[in-house]
Amino acid sequence: MKYFAILISLIFIFSSCSKENTSDGFKISTNSWIGYAPLFYANEKGYLQKLNIQLFMNVSLAEASEIYNIGKAQMVTTTQHEFYTLKNSFPSLTPVILLDRSNGGDMILSNKKIEELKKAEKIYAYLEIDSINAELLKTFIKKNKLDIKKIEFIDQDQAKIQDVSFTKKKAILIVTYTPYDVTLKKKGFQEIASTKDLNSLVVIDALCTTKEFLKQNRNKIEKLKNVLDKSILEIQKNPKESYHILKGYLGEMSYEEFLNSLNTIKWINNPSNELFEIIEKIGYKKEYIIK
Repeated sequence: MKYFAILISLIFIFSSCSKENTSDGFKISTNSWIGYAPLFYANEKGYLQKLNIQLFMNVSLAEASEIYNIGKAQMVTTTQHEFYTLKNSFPSLTPVILLDRSNGGDMILSNKKIEELKKAEKIYAYLEIDSINAELLKTFIKKNKLDIKKIEFIDQDQAKIQDVSFTKKKAILIVTYTPYDVTLKKKGFQEIASTKDLNSLVVIDALCTTKEFLKQNRNKIEKLKNVLDKSILEIQKNPKESYHILKGYLGEMSYEEFLNSLNTIKWINNPSNELFEIIEKIGYKKEYIIK
């Protein structure tokens, strides 16, 4: 039924007019991820509505990018992987608001230990191939010297990956992120790597748009930045209340799991000079980022 609902939503999307009216407001294409909690919180509290900003929720990173790509949203949440993919179609695309840095929130789960994976004849790897998932898996494979020829890559969105059954009969790798990891861990899959220990991979989440749209809407985007900063502070100050506000966006997550998930990211509401040095190395231009 959930896939049927997604299909109906997509039919509605594609059947509607492709050119959006952005004179008074705009849409942000995003997906479920703990690092986007300030957006969800601001939406539920009515802060976005006051700015005439709407969220366009999606089930995966790739789908969020595609909605932006076809012109159904004017801003999009991305990691650097989706950013560079979209930049092929939108050369003036740029990060304008930094949201968070993954500190364990992107992870690899498995039904086997690493030494068992090395001995396996075949490994089934589930991931969103056209996303930062691929970068994470590539880094993991290189670090642990796994034979890539033994790996069968299975491209699925996170909603479908949730249905992967736990078994000991075959070797499985799952590249996922919070909150989707919660259901998989309850099935028995164990975390064997994350952005916390794969130090060579820096994952930055940001709100992106074109330089032209930033110039035309800078005042409203600056107000959006203030709203997100306010939301982060309120989440930190009142985690219990925030959990009840946000849980509809984060799946089957308990309050304890919500608190743990917040520890898997680092907010970037006040970027440091050190962080700007990091993002410049991955090609982000700080002159367009609203502080």
